[in-house]
Amino acid sequence: MGKIIGVMGDSGAGKTTSMRNLDPKTTFYIDCDKKGLSWKGWKQNYNDKTKNYTKTDKPQVALQALRHINDDEKLKNIKTVVIDTINGLMVADEMRRSKEKGYDKWQDLAQSIYDLVDYALTVRDDLTVIFVAHTQTEHDDNGYFFTRIKTSGRKLDKITLESKFPVVLLAKCTGGKYIYETQANFSTAKTPLGAFESKEIDNDIVEVIKALEDY
Repeated sequence: MGKIIGVMGDSGAGKTTSMRNLDPKTTFYIDCDKKGLSWKGWKQNYNDKTKNYTKTDKPQVALQALRHINDDEKLKNIKTVVIDTINGLMVADEMRRSKEKGYDKWQDLAQSIYDLVDYALTVRDDLTVIFVAHTQTEHDDNGYFFTRIKTSGRKLDKITLESKFPVVLLAKCTGGKYIYETQANFSTAKTPLGAFESKEIDNDIVEVIKALEDY
């Protein structure tokens, strides 16, 4: 079984930029927002020629790509797959079916996202799958707030996507510094006990993967 890492955060919190140090020779990037990556020179390393980057907002296509990477002997060099963002898949599917009425479309959306995440839990041992996601922060009348992965539809809310992820990092910009929160602080952030000495670390996914090698 490979590793699953969730990276969640608001727009502009550094989620995509935190992928900047991944080795493009061993990384496959699934751009579900179809807007490109967020650091200078990325196009030199992720493009049609290098065959490590694709744009799609269809959950079924993302799942097919992940299956292909996992099963094809010629792609065993790929050690990391980034799916950025899972919300791009959810929103696009919702918009494509906006004129449909009834419960079925929400059931289909929940099923397609669940299938993608669930399959990621079964990939080969040397493969890490990173799901990038937007967040939503809920407030109540008493001033209590809680931040979690933003989902579309009540069915996905019931699933609680974070429950499927062994690791969830919250990307934030604090005092002009981009960080990951590694533990719950009014959020669903979580990491294995002892993996990180600090509750806040630099937003470098490569260092996170190294720290998780023993888990």
